[in-house]
Amino acid sequence: MTEVAFHFNAPDKLGYACRLVRKAWGTGAQVVVTGEDDVLRELDIALWSFSPLDFLPHCHDAAQGQRVQARSPIVLASAPRSAPHQQVLVNLGAAVPEGFERFERLIEVVSAEPDDRQHGRRRWRHYKDRGYAVDQFEVGPAR
Repeated sequence: MTEVAFHFNAPDKLGYACRLVRKAWGTGAQVVVTGEDDVLRELDIALWSFSPLDFLPHCHDAAQGQRVQARSPIVLASAPRSAPHQQVLVNLGAAVPEGFERFERLIEVVSAEPDDRQHGRRRWRHYKDRGYAVDQFEVGPAR
């Protein structure tokens, strides 16, 4: 069963996602990041610029073919169900990611913004109602 973890109150959601992806990739994990298209475009830029000393090899599923995706340890995917990796899924979107259950781990990143928190609560209930054990981590000060 997929391990589900929520990281709440991220003060800078994209910056936090960059650090989280770097940490997961550093352990050898293959990572898929999902969310709305505009968020994934912003994350793509952020992954290139958030740290001058780090290179995080990644590709976007909309811009690359299956072969490139399969070789990239980090894939930004608006539709994670079709992503080539099944280890770690990071959700930056408002909805429950379709096909999350095929991943070993799901990490939900939730900012302190009221709308994002509300969407996070809905996703939390979705997982709990289906019998998933959900871990919680406070990134920033709780509100």
